Amino acid sequence: MKPIPVSFHVGPLLVHTYGIGLAITFWFGYSYLLRRLKSRNMDTTWLTSGFIWIIASAIVGARIVHVVANISFYLKYPIQIPLIWHGGLSSFGGIGGGLAASIFFIRRSKTPTSLLRIADVAAPALMASWSMGRLLGPQLMYQGGGHITNAWYGLQYAGQVGYRIPVPIFQSIEDFTVFLILLRLEKIYQNRSYPNGSLVFTGIGLWSIERFFDEYLWLAVPKLWDAVEVFSIILLISSSVGFVILQRRNFSSKDTLNQHKEGAVLTG
Repeated sequence: MKPIPVSFHVGPLLVHTYGIGLAITFWFGYSYLLRRLKSRNMDTTWLTSGFIWIIASAIVGARIVHVVANISFYLKYPIQIPLIWHGGLSSFGGIGGGLAASIFFIRRSKTPTSLLRIADVAAPALMASWSMGRLLGPQLMYQGGGHITNAWYGLQYAGQVGYRIPVPIFQSIEDFTVFLILLRLEKIYQNRSYPNGSLVFTGIGLWSIERFFDEYLWLAVPKLWDAVEVFSIILLISSSVGFVILQRRNFSSKDTLNQHKEGAVLTG
């Protein structure tokens, strides 16, 4: 059943529930990240001045990657390219577009905090927003369901025949779980003096695993090695390598510092 329509009219104006849900999610993400930055006495100028542009860049990036990945369809129906309420926003493109815009505004505001430190603070906020966004976005979207199913949890989605796996709901639960894990790891990493970037690389790794199995089990056509699965594997490998490099550099710097201290004691 669809408890909420995917679109409705306010007078002559057609309003898409999907868009309202994303707008609420964007505002939540902005407010939560702003609070996390302020609680750590970190600069927020880049966020307050660039928020709209960061969101716009994320949406454009998400749409571009989706269109490119499905170029044969959009060459036949180019009028569909701007119709994002019909579905088709790539998570990977959204991350890329939003990240590029964020780096631009961070650099422009001359924020003294390192990019990796900011990314660590942003990671839990991003996962919390992603969890909310799956419920208020794709769940209320045209063709928002996964593969057809006869299971008790199947739901009907606009534009799709039969009962479908409610992938957005499952993804929301998964994302919220990753969010809770990151909050816990944030304290552990701080207590053990893990280097900046450790939390965001962990979050990317966990999310890429989740995204791979979401696609493989509930969404992918063909079943294996579609574009999302391949990108998920690449992202997992990249985040794992990045995490290991950070730890090795941190270990090497601590070892060098200890050697200097020992040398100073001997000469003293």
